[in-house]
Amino acid sequence: MLTVQKEKGRDFLILNLTDTHLADAEWAPGCEKRRILEGTIRTLMERVRPDLVTVSGDLSYIGNARAYEMLADFLDSFGVPWAPVWGNHDDEEGPEAVERVVRGYLKHPLCLYERGPAELGNGNYVIAVEEEGRPAEGLLMMDSHDRETFTGADGKPYVDYARLLPAQLDWMKEQVRALSAAGCTDTTLILHMPIYAYRSAAEAALRAGIDGRAVTKEEADGTGVWNPGYEASFGLWREGICSPPVDEGAFDTLLEGGTTRHVIAGHDHVNTFAIPYRGIWLCYGLKTGTGSYWEEGINGGTVLRVTSRGVAEVRHEFVDITPWRE
Repeated sequence: MLTVQKEKGRDFLILNLTDTHLADAEWAPGCEKRRILEGTIRTLMERVRPDLVTVSGDLSYIGNARAYEMLADFLDSFGVPWAPVWGNHDDEEGPEAVERVVRGYLKHPLCLYERGPAELGNGNYVIAVEEEGRPAEGLLMMDSHDRETFTGADGKPYVDYARLLPAQLDWMKEQVRALSAAGCTDTTLILHMPIYAYRSAAEAALRAGIDGRAVTKEEADGTGVWNPGYEASFGLWREGICSPPVDEGAFDTLLEGGTTRHVIAGHDHVNTFAIPYRGIWLCYGLKTGTGSYWEEGINGGTVLRVTSRGVAEVRHEFVDITPWRE
């Protein structure tokens, strides 16, 4: 378990970035996508002044070795610890390709990362935000893998986004128990692909007859689009929820653990919603930069404000890309 220190009486701020997605060629000097990404992150760092940066996957495309190193060097330049989890594009060539990136990242003293048990994937680890020797918050950093073969109702195999493994759910239970034994009463799961429950939450929260693709940011942060009981929800539902196609049991595992109040995912670049569902906030991190596909106005990062009792607030910080466009 890795630890970072929180000062008593002061909020600890976590800045989550996601889906930075620049390939080697896009890190070339003068490239607009590089200017936008660097400008966005620099603006967020100046505005938020975080104590920790997390990156919820798809940092680049595995095989683009220079891109991973360029991003690591850039994040190091702020002097703030940062911690990645892997996305499907980081995972898609298997563990040996990821390990090459990991060996480079572990040479960066500000990169917080543990490989975790190899049978669980790449980089399942815990970061405890400690205040006076007690974990005020536990961050469960987990690998959501890439693809998996499923069997359809017709008995035929098909390939779709992967599930968290049953052994990962057991590992998650063990980490929550260990954190609880140390006095931690609040935990957050950070991973790339949303768990299946995001589908259930969105369907329960959005009012019937409303097309999420037509809802503006201003409307989504009000009460007009959300069902009773979900009025605190905010953010956009702009595209399909690319979770595993079947319920992997992650949400029930989190409920059983009793301390997880937030889940942060990336992957779906133009979804930004955060929905309180059965006592757990299911949140998308705000996409960072214009790598891969993106939508005008959806750019920035997501802030988690941690108090001595855990995460007290999750909010998006939007950044206008105009200053860095050609």
